[in-house]
Amino acid sequence: MTKKEVSACDSCAHNNAESLKKLGVDTTDFDHVIAIAGNPNTGKSTVFNALTGLRQHTGNWPGKTVARAEGAFAYADKKYKLVDLPGTYSLLSTSQDEEVARNFILFGKPDVTIIVADACRLERNLNLVLQILEITDKAVLCLNLMDEAERNEIEIDTRMLARELGIPVVATSARYQRGIPELIQTVDEIASGKLICKPRRIKNVPNKILKAVTKLSAEIETEFPNIPNSRWIAFRLLEGDSRIIEALKTGELV
Repeated sequence: MTKKEVSACDSCAHNNAESLKKLGVDTTDFDHVIAIAGNPNTGKSTVFNALTGLRQHTGNWPGKTVARAEGAFAYADKKYKLVDLPGTYSLLSTSQDEEVARNFILFGKPDVTIIVADACRLERNLNLVLQILEITDKAVLCLNLMDEAERNEIEIDTRMLARELGIPVVATSARYQRGIPELIQTVDEIASGKLICKPRRIKNVPNKILKAVTKLSAEIETEFPNIPNSRWIAFRLLEGDSRIIEALKTGELV
């Protein structure tokens, strides 16, 4: 992966901030769709507000009682629609929140997924991070609440974490706008294809299951050459995930 520096000079950050235009609820005529995912209480909404200028704007997913928030911002002559997904600990689709978040990342096919994690509780957040990286390779880890981590004398090597995950890692304190310019620039570079991510996928799978997944994944890619996450879909099919089976039959995944 071509990895950019997590930190930037003050003048660069200032210029990036100046070129950000917060568009509030104006989500018309957008160039890219960005999803924000993460565990509850990681500051997802604060990141969303920092990018859009909104304080609260929620609507309902069609047929759902789960709320979502949408907003927009403009940067580098592009307009970005931002979708704040329900906070969830997993994407295994065992609850409505999980199903909504998973289905948007999978079927909505966002151009970039911002994964917001709590820097003070990184270890418990990594489960969701790895699950998302099984679905999409266009993601950035927003390591939020760095101000609290610093108060608790928690140090995180963001460069090493980026190497281990295979995606950019940007340290932020969204409530103080710290790291937001770097986050915007990283999102823009991923969405435009300037930055290519190669996320680390889970490997500690029993050999028998791995062989079945590899075989099924190859068959899925033969049938659907442009599908981006055949390995993850193969796992779901082996688990008998009815929603994924239906999506393959109807062509919704392609």
